[in-house]
Amino acid sequence: MRHGTQHADVATAELDSALRGGPFHVALRAAIAARGLPLQRVQHHLSRYGVKVGVTSLSYWQQGARRPQRPESLRAVRALEEILQLPDESLIRLLAETDQDPAVRRPAARSYRSLIEACDVLDRLQAELGWSLDGGLHTLGHHERVRIGAHRELAARESQHIVRAHRDGIDRFVAVHHGDPGCAPQHMTVHALENCRAGRVRSDQETGLLVAELLFGTRLRSGDTFLFRYAVEDGTAGVSREYVRSFGFPGGQYSLQVRFAADALPTRCHRFAQHSAAAPRSGRQTLPLSGLHRSVHLVEPRVRPGLLGIGWDWD
Repeated sequence: MRHGTQHADVATAELDSALRGGPFHVALRAAIAARGLPLQRVQHHLSRYGVKVGVTSLSYWQQGARRPQRPESLRAVRALEEILQLPDESLIRLLAETDQDPAVRRPAARSYRSLIEACDVLDRLQAELGWSLDGGLHTLGHHERVRIGAHRELAARESQHIVRAHRDGIDRFVAVHHGDPGCAPQHMTVHALENCRAGRVRSDQETGLLVAELLFGTRLRSGDTFLFRYAVEDGTAGVSREYVRSFGFPGGQYSLQVRFAADALPTRCHRFAQHSAAAPRSGRQTLPLSGLHRSVHLVEPRVRPGLLGIGWDWD
């Protein structure tokens, strides 16, 4: 009994600290943890306030992968303050402070705001294909190979997934490709390479997002594993300077290899990580470029929610 009391005291102290100093997603996560509510229950409580917010959005909010901005989302934040028994304006205040703080902006080719907009578009595109965030599949391994072309552009990406179904009847996967700024997703091509075939494809020009349905040709039962491979031909944008992969859930091994054209080699390469799109980058590590193979890579034995990527500098 005393152990439970100590745990509650720690959770309350963490919540108090987060409400004072933020940022918003840390405070929200601490409040949900302190109240012991699963996200499905939080969503249910919100619906009683007449506010519709998906479990996926709540998960993104508490990870910092996206932030509530639209009027309906801000209504949800005010309702959360009541549901989670927080002081009035405590979460709204943290949101306002984040908006004013330039440190939360992602120091990359895309702004933090553009990533948030992309999350909204991604939700819509996936909904058009009837796909939820996890899709009934747990990732055991994900291995990506990115090719940078002679004009320093993101020419193509190939992915191999090893997945396990955690419910019956899973027969597909929806892949996401986020092109570089200025890309033309309507001119990209999706290739099903192994154990799948391409289905419906949706894209959004403004954000550079493409989502593609990959059909397995069989229905998996809960516990079944499956391996499939596909590629996206891109080559529609200008100079590429990094490749980033976002993870919404913990998973298995992830590897990323970036290969450069022989006559377009960067001067420096490095890996990096982010806890969320709003967080500063960390774990920066120089990656030696192999002159023989013209490539660099990273391997993460067990991924956690957040972002991983490789960046490079040109002359």
